[in-house]
Amino acid sequence: MSTTGTDSPADTADGGGPAPDSRGVSLSPSRAADFMQCPLLYRFRVIDKLPEKPSAAATRGTVVHSVLERLFDIPRGERTPQAAQGLVRPAWDELLAKRPELAELFDDGEGGVRADELAEWLTGAEQLVERYFTLEDPNLLEPARRELYVETTLDGGLTLRGYVDRLDVAPTGDLRVVDYKTGRAPSERFEDKALFQMKFYALVLWRQHGRLPRRLQLVYLGSGNILRYDPDESDLLAVERKLRALWTAIQTATRTGEWRPNRTRLCGWCDHQSLCPEFGGTPPVYPLPVIGPQMDTDVTDAL
Repeated sequence: MSTTGTDSPADTADGGGPAPDSRGVSLSPSRAADFMQCPLLYRFRVIDKLPEKPSAAATRGTVVHSVLERLFDIPRGERTPQAAQGLVRPAWDELLAKRPELAELFDDGEGGVRADELAEWLTGAEQLVERYFTLEDPNLLEPARRELYVETTLDGGLTLRGYVDRLDVAPTGDLRVVDYKTGRAPSERFEDKALFQMKFYALVLWRQHGRLPRRLQLVYLGSGNILRYDPDESDLLAVERKLRALWTAIQTATRTGEWRPNRTRLCGWCDHQSLCPEFGGTPPVYPLPVIGPQMDTDVTDAL
C-alpha cells in the first residue's frame, strides 16, 4: 500500500485473480499500478491474497481521507481547521473499531498502547488536515459527490472501477476530479505516473456519462501543493489502450503462472521480500491451473 495516500475500499477488496476465460473481470487503479510496478506483487496481493502488515503512514492516510470527506458535512462557514482537526480522533477510533488489527501499530507488547507514539501519530494527521486549509477553502466548495464509486465496462468485458475522493461540478456542468494524497508531490519526472490514477478515473467517468472531465486535481498534503491537469480525448484513449494491453498481460500471466518480479527501490517497502526470487525467496505454490505458452515478453515490456 502506498504511503502517499490510501487505497479506496474497491482497491483493497479485489476478488481473486482473473481466472482464465473468466467473465465480469475488473481492474482498479491500485491493482493496475501493482502489476506495472511488479507482476509478482500483483500475484501476491490478488491471487495469493497474502496478508500485509498495517502501515502507519497508509493508515494515517485513511484517517485523513475520512476527515476530509466528513468536513463537508459541517455547515459552510463553520469548516475551520479546528473543526476538521476535531474529527481526527473520532475517525481513528471508528477505523480501529472496524479493523482491530491496526492496534498493533501502537501495541506496547504487553497488551497496552504506546500512548506517546499514538499521540504523535494523531498530531501528524492533524497537521496534514490543517495544511489542507492552506490549499483550498472548503467554505467556498460544495462537492457534488464524495467517495464516489465509479465503474464502466469496456468492449470485451473488462470492468474498470474505483473510488473518487471528490467530484466537483461547476455551474457550467464541467467536472473536476479531486484526489487527496498525504505524501509529497512527485518531481516533474514522475508526474505522469502520479496522474495515471486520475486519468483512469477520468476515463471511467467519460465512458459512464459521455462527459470528459475538465480538470484532474491531486492535492498533496505532505508537501502542501496541488498538481492540476486538463485531459483531452487523446489522453484518455491512450489510457484505455494501455489498460487493455495491461489486462491482456495479466490474463496471460494468470494462464501461464509466469509472474515476473521487478526489482526497484520500492522493494524496500514490500512485505513479501522473503518470498521473492529477487531476494532469494520462493513464492507459494501457484493456486491456479497453468495452461498455454509462457508470457509474451513483448506485451509486458511495453507496459
